[in-house]
Amino acid sequence: MPQYEYENDTDREVITLLRPMRDADAPVEDPSGKGRTFRRRHSVFGVAGSSVGATHVHSGPSCPCGKPGGGCGAG
Repeated sequence: MPQYEYENDTDREVITLLRPMRDADAPVEDPSGKGRTFRRRHSVFGVAGSSVGATHVHSGPSCPCGKPGGGCGAG
């Protein structure tokens, strides 16, 4: 079953739910019971350790991987 991310427009809280594809856009109950509305958002994720098709370039004082320039051994 796929995971979907939903975001609240009021305070930007993000929740992740496992749901069937047919329910991806179905309404989501506020897990805190505050009556907030959550909308499905486009999920962006990365896979650690994967270099297939990826280019790792250090630019500026720090690397996009979060380590100081040259600190991860790439680039």
